[in-house]
Amino acid sequence: MSREGKGWFESRLGTPAKIEWNIYNAGPSAMEAFFTKAIDLSYVGPSPVVNAHVRANGKEVHVLSGAMRGGEALVVRGEGILTTEDLRGKTIATPQLGNTQDVECRFWLLEHGMKVTLVGGAARVIPTANPDMLQLFTQGKLDGAWTVEPWVTRLVNEAGGWIFHCDPNAVTTVLAARSGFLAENPEVARRFATANEELTAWMIANPEEARRRIRNELSAITRREIPQSLVDEAWPRLHPNTSISVEPFEKFLEKAKKVGFLRAEVNLKNLIWKP
Repeated sequence: MSREGKGWFESRLGTPAKIEWNIYNAGPSAMEAFFTKAIDLSYVGPSPVVNAHVRANGKEVHVLSGAMRGGEALVVRGEGILTTEDLRGKTIATPQLGNTQDVECRFWLLEHGMKVTLVGGAARVIPTANPDMLQLFTQGKLDGAWTVEPWVTRLVNEAGGWIFHCDPNAVTTVLAARSGFLAENPEVARRFATANEELTAWMIANPEEARRRIRNELSAITRREIPQSLVDEAWPRLHPNTSISVEPFEKFLEKAKKVGFLRAEVNLKNLIWKP
């Protein structure tokens, strides 16, 4: 909609309103942009938000709203991986060190008796940019990938993978903002959060139009024609949802501690922004 000059958010923030959209491979990079004040708001996974909140002693990052649940999965190669134990000694890709899927993958392996480290362990978890996963998976250099749509569907359809594990209720994306931006622009932040809720409701009510627009935007971003069938197949695994509470973040905090990413004690009671 922004490319058409009819941006959903721009039209709801007041006049004049201009938004500069930026793309990051994964959440940790977006949180670094928060710390340098390069961006003000971000759609990001819950794990990088928790990491940034802890790093800044609860003073830099706050969550405005939920955005998406589901849409992530562990995809494995077809040969020889039928049980969790079969993942022992295997190589699994995640989008970025410390991002939501990276923490989820490491914790899930730990829960199933496989401790992993930054350089090895019972299984190797290799942070890999999403676009690179498909090629490495196809070449047989990866045994699995814990990632998000549309890469989940692409790994299944184009690389012969299959979904080994997924949680349809997993909180995969939230809307977060810099504390400084919230302090200086509370009304703009409130309007942005409201627009996010309205857009989510529109997506649920208009799935066909939403899928078409998503396909068009993915094609524009990647500069290649994305098949509509890819988005249509991925869509049932995505669950737009703006509800939010501190509990999922507390769980991510505990997971990050257990896999060795965090050690500090921090109270998350102020993580959710209340205008």
